[in-house]
Amino acid sequence: MRDIVVLAIVFAAALYAFRHPWIGIMLWTWLSIMNPHRYAFGIAYEAPVAALAAVSTFVGLLMTKDQRASPFKGAPVAALVLFMAWMTLSWLLGLDPDLDYLQWVKVMKIDTMVLIGLMVLHSKKHVVALAWVSAGSLAILGIKGGLFTLLGGATERVWGPPNSFIEDNNEFGLALIMTVPILRFLQLQVRDVWGKRLLLVAMLLCAMAALGTQSRGALLAISAMAFLLWWRGKSLAVGGVVILLTAVSLLAFMSDSWFDRMNTIDNYQQDASALGRLGAWSSAWNLAFDYPFGVGFNAARQELFDKYSNSPDVGARAAHSIYFQVLGNHGFGGLVLFLLLWILTWRCAGWLRANAAKIPEAQWCADLGAMVQVSLFGYFVGGAFLSLAYFDFPYDLMMMVVVARVWVASKAWKREPTYLPGRWTLPGLTPPKPG
Repeated sequence: MRDIVVLAIVFAAALYAFRHPWIGIMLWTWLSIMNPHRYAFGIAYEAPVAALAAVSTFVGLLMTKDQRASPFKGAPVAALVLFMAWMTLSWLLGLDPDLDYLQWVKVMKIDTMVLIGLMVLHSKKHVVALAWVSAGSLAILGIKGGLFTLLGGATERVWGPPNSFIEDNNEFGLALIMTVPILRFLQLQVRDVWGKRLLLVAMLLCAMAALGTQSRGALLAISAMAFLLWWRGKSLAVGGVVILLTAVSLLAFMSDSWFDRMNTIDNYQQDASALGRLGAWSSAWNLAFDYPFGVGFNAARQELFDKYSNSPDVGARAAHSIYFQVLGNHGFGGLVLFLLLWILTWRCAGWLRANAAKIPEAQWCADLGAMVQVSLFGYFVGGAFLSLAYFDFPYDLMMMVVVARVWVASKAWKREPTYLPGRWTLPGLTPPKPG
């Protein structure tokens, strides 16, 4: 039954993408983030559904008369293209291009679909739809994981979709944490009271599921985001009380094993996982001086650890850090471009937060900029301890703020249709009530 449902949705959306390629971007986003086909047990599990989404989007891009534009809509896009070119050069000059080929293809597909998305996404409807699809894909898994944590007493870990970037509990925890601010953005746009309440429940369950992963990186990420929200709040006292009560309520459901694992943050010297991270970080740092372009997409090689790691005895391990992952894979040049990409994305979101707030029709863009910054702050902090440099969701956030900035700068609200409330209206597109 699951196979039938997944394939029916994929084929229907792919057919629609021939006429409206932006639907293909939504389909790709859903498949790449949620991986619904990995929860099936038959033909859908190994079916090339992502390839179908990509092909239908590309064909629609060539055939449709829908509005298209250059993907170079801002500085973050230029940084992404340069980063893609550097990664390609790093792969070709790496230690084993043949072995790294599949990973290079995977990363290039993700980034290329981002560029195609920037070509076909241009309206408020597109940006809000992308927020619903990307955050909603993770929220569905978060709601399930949150209920599992509540009903199970938080004794078992929550895991992500099989065979995905976020299959591991640590990566899945960070992805769920990053989802919460985008759900908050959507909540700010929804006018229906029950819709706001349901989104609040979804946010709480996602936070519960993130804690249920028992990921220390996720705990640091949610703490960082909570601090940023508190710091930016209108009332530090009221905000602090709300955040404190929410934290106490969530932690009340955690088991003793959860607290025991979190306490190891202070005792990292005795923790094998932490020692493995430090060994991987030292290896990435030291090898970057001998390999200016990095070693390709796999720096977790025992021969590299034996030569460059400060603790080779722990064995070759993944970097468990977006920064050291990029440094080991692509050298200092790759790391500079990676950091530049996210600094420019942060500034783009900040521009929305500062400028769109002055325009009533663009208030949603100010909300988006603020919440994307909160989500990225969690990514920057939690990502310091997790290998998620190539995960789709942060790049989707970049796409949202870049398109939204163009929307504000061009005063697109003057030419876009007014979306009236209705049964089939996408939540968040209804106009504000007259004052």
